[in-house]
Amino acid sequence: MLTPLAPQQVLSVRGLRKMYGANVAVDDVSFDVNSNEIVGLLGPNGAGKTTTINMVLGVLEPSAGDIAIAGVELARDRSVALGSTNFAAVYAQLPGNLTLYQNLRVFGLIYGVKNLSARIDEVLDEFDLATFRDTKCGVLSSGEQTRVSLAKAMLNRPRLLLLDEPTASLDPSTAQDVRARIREFAARGSSGVLWTSHNMYEVQEVCDRVLFLSRGKILLEGDPRRLPEEHGKASLEDLFIAIAREPLSVETSQP
Repeated sequence: MLTPLAPQQVLSVRGLRKMYGANVAVDDVSFDVNSNEIVGLLGPNGAGKTTTINMVLGVLEPSAGDIAIAGVELARDRSVALGSTNFAAVYAQLPGNLTLYQNLRVFGLIYGVKNLSARIDEVLDEFDLATFRDTKCGVLSSGEQTRVSLAKAMLNRPRLLLLDEPTASLDPSTAQDVRARIREFAARGSSGVLWTSHNMYEVQEVCDRVLFLSRGKILLEGDPRRLPEEHGKASLEDLFIAIAREPLSVETSQP
């Protein structure tokens, strides 16, 4: 059983485990995301990042462990907990046969967004999408669809925002603008962000703290600007590569 969240916490994960038969995808993972914080969940492909996010989103049921979102245990009150979250990923595009406005309206109704029409106009302006309001999402470019996914993710002003490679398919200028908007979102109010990315430059620029997953376990945690030096690496990308290739050597070198 989870203990009550501290006032600043928007996500608490304790002893999370996911097994597929005899294979362990996530193994006893515990971490928090606090208000006004962006936490990077990093690791090579197959490390357990997407499985962890899918358990937080309620898409997968954990084999063991507990998740609380904005003080509500996911297993006890799923609809209330998930009502405080939202999600964006390049592989989770909105239905292509609906216009942008229709998609946002459907998701706004699902999340029970108040003053929905006005809120849709706000996110359309925020992500420079007003000109595509009546365009079917299926004909938008990959970069435009990424911005649409982010607009949907912000629609209900979530306490916990989960982002999986959120700036993929964006040109450098637009990606920089989106990063700034997400930092602004995390800085105001009482929300937190859990962010996965393979772009270590982006992670170093955006994240306050990072968690490195390897083989389903958290191997390292800390400030992305300090971790490389602490482990004898020149950059966060060098540290990432070392974890991907030789996780045991990195683990034994921890200070």
